[in-house]
Amino acid sequence: MFKILKKTAQTGLVTIGYPQESARISERFRGAPRFNFSAWRGAREAAEACPTGAISIRDADGTRCVVVDYGLCTYCGQCAEADPTGAVQMTLQFDLAVLHRSNLVVTAQYELDSEGRQHTLKALRHGDPVQEPRERHEQKVRRRIHQVLGRSLAIREVDAGSCNGCEVEITALNNPVYDLERLGIHFVASPRHADMLLVTGPVTRNMELALLKTYQAAPDPKVVVAVGACGVSGGIFGRNYATLGGVDQVIPVDVFVPGCPPQPHALLFGILLGVGRIEQKGLPR
Repeated sequence: MFKILKKTAQTGLVTIGYPQESARISERFRGAPRFNFSAWRGAREAAEACPTGAISIRDADGTRCVVVDYGLCTYCGQCAEADPTGAVQMTLQFDLAVLHRSNLVVTAQYELDSEGRQHTLKALRHGDPVQEPRERHEQKVRRRIHQVLGRSLAIREVDAGSCNGCEVEITALNNPVYDLERLGIHFVASPRHADMLLVTGPVTRNMELALLKTYQAAPDPKVVVAVGACGVSGGIFGRNYATLGGVDQVIPVDVFVPGCPPQPHALLFGILLGVGRIEQKGLPR
């Protein structure tokens, strides 16, 4: 017992200060890719290397349109490896959760010169996905949750067919490093006690009815957060004989958290966006 207390004192406080403090991201973490559209000349190579089709090219009347869908992106880095120009760089960016699926889609338009070489015409949506404002202080977060709900935020996690990669990151939210309950947020066993559904995986056809019943069992105003590339768009599985695609193919989604899997900081960012959606939908009765 004495050894345990001694070790605890030596270890000290390990809980992160996010969102009050900036997130400390490990260099080993692979975040979202960033595209320098003005210098990008290897879009076709990157598109061919992308395993999920997150980068697509459309040609029409000599004009080339390149679409980057972060909702399909698994942050694998193959686009950066295939790009001969170095215009695609992998970053540590994680806070890409958005309220609208379209905000995860970035579009740039190109034209071909007389020799058939690609050069930039204009970027229709240049840079990173549209980001929502985030709450930075723990006390403000707790106070806002209490103002909206009058109590703690209750979350029910639903695995609709994931590989369990997202579940590993969600579980980490409860460890001493992230300590979700310091913000007045906790997980519950029943959707009937939940304010928010955290849904992972491409929805398998076997889980379609279960997910729908879970959504119906949650009291209003409920918020649904689609987690990971699979939850947002179907990811590498897409839509096939066994899966229906993203969560929004079965139930309404309020927040989309991309990544494969999204790390705990990204999940926390998405959950905080969801608190704002609860407030917009109206106070619970």
